[in-house]
Amino acid sequence: MTEHILSFLRDLRVGARSLAREKGLTVTVVVTLALGIGANAVMFSLVRGVLLRPLVNRDEGRLIYIGQTSGKDDAHFSVPEIKDLRASVKTLSSIGEFSTIGFTMVGLGEPREVRAGVVDGNYFQVMGLRPVLGRLLDKHDDGPNAAGAVVLTYRFWTTALKGDPTVIGKTVRLDSFDSRTATVVGVLEPCLPYPQDTEIIANIITSAHHLSATMVTSRIHRMTDLFGRLAPGVTLPMARAELRTVYGSMVKDHPDDYPAKEDFHINAMLLRDQVTSGARTILLVLMATSILVFIIACSNVANLILARTVRRQAELGVRAALGASTGALRRTLLSESLLLCIVGAALGLVIASPMVSVLGRYMSRYSIRALDLTVDSTMLWVGAALAVLAAILLAYIPRLPSSEGAQGFNLASGSTRFTGAANRKLRIFAVIQIAASFVLVASAGATVRTLLSLEAAQAGFDTRHVLAVNVPVMHLGKTPGQTVDFYREATRRIRELPEVQNVAIGMVVPWREPAPFFLQFGVDGHVPTPNEQHPTAVIRVVSPGFFATLGLPVLEGRDFNDADRDGRERVAVVSQTLAQRIFKGDALNHHMMWTDPILKAVPMISGEPLRIVGVVPDVDDTNIVPQPTMTVYRPFDQEPVIGGGRLFVHVRSNPYGLVTPLTRLLRTMSADQPVEHAATLQDVRAEVLSPDRLNVMVFGAFAAVALLIAVIGVAGVLAFSVSARTREFGIRLAVGSQPRQLLWRVLSEGAVMAVAGLGVGFACGFGLERLAGSLLADLKAPGMLAVMGAALVLLLAAVIASVIPAARAARIDPIQALRTD
Repeated sequence: MTEHILSFLRDLRVGARSLAREKGLTVTVVVTLALGIGANAVMFSLVRGVLLRPLVNRDEGRLIYIGQTSGKDDAHFSVPEIKDLRASVKTLSSIGEFSTIGFTMVGLGEPREVRAGVVDGNYFQVMGLRPVLGRLLDKHDDGPNAAGAVVLTYRFWTTALKGDPTVIGKTVRLDSFDSRTATVVGVLEPCLPYPQDTEIIANIITSAHHLSATMVTSRIHRMTDLFGRLAPGVTLPMARAELRTVYGSMVKDHPDDYPAKEDFHINAMLLRDQVTSGARTILLVLMATSILVFIIACSNVANLILARTVRRQAELGVRAALGASTGALRRTLLSESLLLCIVGAALGLVIASPMVSVLGRYMSRYSIRALDLTVDSTMLWVGAALAVLAAILLAYIPRLPSSEGAQGFNLASGSTRFTGAANRKLRIFAVIQIAASFVLVASAGATVRTLLSLEAAQAGFDTRHVLAVNVPVMHLGKTPGQTVDFYREATRRIRELPEVQNVAIGMVVPWREPAPFFLQFGVDGHVPTPNEQHPTAVIRVVSPGFFATLGLPVLEGRDFNDADRDGRERVAVVSQTLAQRIFKGDALNHHMMWTDPILKAVPMISGEPLRIVGVVPDVDDTNIVPQPTMTVYRPFDQEPVIGGGRLFVHVRSNPYGLVTPLTRLLRTMSADQPVEHAATLQDVRAEVLSPDRLNVMVFGAFAAVALLIAVIGVAGVLAFSVSARTREFGIRLAVGSQPRQLLWRVLSEGAVMAVAGLGVGFACGFGLERLAGSLLADLKAPGMLAVMGAALVLLLAAVIASVIPAARAARIDPIQALRTD
């Protein structure tokens, strides 16, 4: 054993000296392997961190997520539904509730809007979580008679509050549908923030909405997520079967609340599977991408190693003739390959470390588990494994001379010969690189095309000069009328500031706020029957001047004005699409009314008739590429400012120069008024597009690396071919061939390899797309434009890579070439 180790160490020293004499080849191989190994190390870290890493929740294997769906949409659960499940389901030892709501919080630093989870007393016990400071909520914090209590999430505590340990016991004011106080009782350990990434988690008493009669009694007011613990001895299929049985009875007992056309279902799955389901598709795509890069890298390196081995045939032949066995020669190649791969893997891990944070931020769109990704030992093991795999592959690709003396001396006696077998291997590896690169470049082209189409889309209103600011409603000591008066006075004062052209209040900031919910409505007194198709529209509450502030013309009728107040005729302005679809383009003075059953749970929205007084262009505040929208606008004097407090200021010059005086003005009116997230609509749109830009960056980086390696591979094959065929080219020139003929001959060889690679890449890409499509339903193939663009890029790259070897062939001196043998 010791002798074998010493022999191998000697081989490593010899290999190191041999590689040191060929610095160009060594650097090229190391960098190529570093790119391939680094990309795969990052992807394995992502897969482990998002899909395989255990949750911090105690006994996570028995923690399940219970979901209700209506068609393809999540429907959540209502309080009556939760009571029925609790009363009838025996396969779960306990059930925990979590619903998301927005609060305006005062008392911990600057007043701010926070996203909060409202939970029952069982939630933390079901989830199996622990505090890092103070305590968590329990059954003593449950019910309408408990004192308000708040637990801070770890991320919020460490970032916004700098890990302040004195926060426990402080009193905060939480403003939502009214204003309530609560005490900070604890800080939650770092954990998966599911189903929402919230800043705080509060008990039910802190939310007036959760205590309202509609929340407690309405079966269709669904806004709660459910989690459960499997009872001892119960499996997930058993619990799922019982849940479906109980749910079937609920549907049968309350048919009006579960319309057949909406296709209600219940399901249960392990929490780990639920939180990773959204990321699985993109992770598999990225993993396939990184594997392609590794294949391209290994193919390129194999080309270089094979070419080097052919050049060393004389040396290896002499060693074989002197008695070196095939195993000894193979160990020499293996030692050199190991050195190259180990150094390449080390460099790859250095490159991979910063990429983990970049791709972690990218993956956080699909799974919030990616937010906490860090570099761990997984990358080291993956890097080592890939290095060994690549080293073995590279050591066993070249064909070695036998130990028979005749062959050995024959190899030693002449110059390098480019055999048919070596030629085929080099070209096959080059074709593989081009094929894999074609798949990656086509995929990257699809993401670029998507981004360009998004960038080119026009919003339909002014985004450059409109500043959007969150100024949420503060209920403390204010009636609804006083709230409206506050905003009216604020807009009046802001309008007097220099450079302000117009100002208005709206409900949501386009693209930044959650997707809207649609309400059913009827027109001119006609309420659709249950069997009729109900038209639906989005409701938006705005102040007079909103359309002018966004630069939207009133197409028909008029805008809202100060006469549209509470107690006066109820009016509405509708979008152009609604006017055309429902009223055939003649909407003015027609009447509409909300008829949605959900209004039983949202009494602040009235079902009284509304006279349509105006028509405006569509404003799609959800999609970057605008879609036709059915929108109904209501004046904020006649409708509560639902989720409102979004200030829009049209500024003549620099919008951001207005932020400081605007904040100062609003704070003089109300010291506790949050003034947050000031940004132009143009920058809001750019922020929403950042994930698509990151898409282009990630897939573009993979494609660029693959393309670079492929170009090096084609150039290397042709350069070696020209070098090995110097005598042949010299003879061709001597018997009358023109240099340009040799130039075109080499260029055509590069083009032929490119065309062959494109053919293989297209066939493999089509097969992979069909296979992936059967496994990943939401995966989309690149369009024909992306495919043709990728083919053109690869063809041009191959031709460009062929230019230098072709020019070298055309400059060969026939006399010198004939003397080389």
